[in-house]
Amino acid sequence: MKPSLLTLALTWLLLVSLTLAGAGLGDGAAPGLGLTLLVAIITALKGGMVIEEFLEVSGARPGIRYPVRVFGLLVPVCMILVYLYGPEIAQLTRLTSE
Repeated sequence: MKPSLLTLALTWLLLVSLTLAGAGLGDGAAPGLGLTLLVAIITALKGGMVIEEFLEVSGARPGIRYPVRVFGLLVPVCMILVYLYGPEIAQLTRLTSE
């Protein structure tokens, strides 16, 4: 079912608000796990809204719907993992040996 114009407009306004909130956090907050978790949550919310409202994956076949939803969750999880294990991930993914 296609979302109404009002639903799309409200979703867009919420996306803009979350983007501005994220920009405000990036400008003034001290880096740390709490900020990383908050940014990951905002990213997950925004990704979920885009996936559900604008890509309309709820009407897609499961072979498309589930991988797209998993990708939407994978990005915030990777953000947290990079914060927690950044040096180890960099070591695993480097191209040259030292």
